[in-house]
Amino acid sequence: MKKLRSGCPIATSLDIFGDRWTLIIMRDLAMGKTRFGDFSQSPERIPTNVLTDRLIRLEEFGLIEKSAYQEHPIRYDYGLTQKGAELLPVLQAVCKWANKHLPDTWKTPEKFLLLKPSDLTALKAKAGK
Repeated sequence: MKKLRSGCPIATSLDIFGDRWTLIIMRDLAMGKTRFGDFSQSPERIPTNVLTDRLIRLEEFGLIEKSAYQEHPIRYDYGLTQKGAELLPVLQAVCKWANKHLPDTWKTPEKFLLLKPSDLTALKAKAGK
């Protein structure tokens, strides 16, 4: 696991999800994407090598978990853990702030703004993961 640079809560959090891609993956997970190909098709077009790296990092820090849905070649479904789902209010706050202060941002879907962390873990439990 990557070494964190300090004990500051902000710096430590940014060590985990402070790059340009990680919160996009978290957004996509919250909106129901579960597979590598789904993430790579997002409008931001995350490079596949970066996507692989971020999925590994998110799993190492316990924000997501994976389960194999195919053995040969092995392929995974990804889902948020409770720890990862609890980042949802942060993502929603960033969206609200951007929609208010950055006029060219896409309007955040109401469906996303109404989600609660328990909704994300409930969906995972319902899917049997």
